[in-house]
Amino acid sequence: MSSKIRSNRAAFTLVEIMIVVAIIGLLAALAIPGFVKSRKQSQGRRILNDARQMDAAIDQWALENGQKDGDTVVTTSAATYLKTAWPTNDLLGNAYAISTVGPSQVAVNSSTKTALSGVGIDWGAY
Repeated sequence: MSSKIRSNRAAFTLVEIMIVVAIIGLLAALAIPGFVKSRKQSQGRRILNDARQMDAAIDQWALENGQKDGDTVVTTSAATYLKTAWPTNDLLGNAYAISTVGPSQVAVNSSTKTALSGVGIDWGAY
């Protein structure tokens, strides 16, 4: 009689499935904050790198055009010293502050610094 019903089936119990789901939830709860912090660090580094590149482009433009400290920065002219387009806003949508030629000619918006605080970015002069 091949139609005999087996009474001991090989299957997972509800408790076993709930334990597996709880373990997966615990691992996700531990991993997600790390991913969020890594993403913020990456964004902060990109914004800082863009600011440094703009600062270097302004320095090159000022040297080649005889500009001195206190002169107004012409971003359209300084943009020719970048390989990419001149970024007016950072990744978070806040505008970079471009002032006159000198030691603090490019600045990152304070709301960007606040949004990316606590992830280990040293903004330095920017």
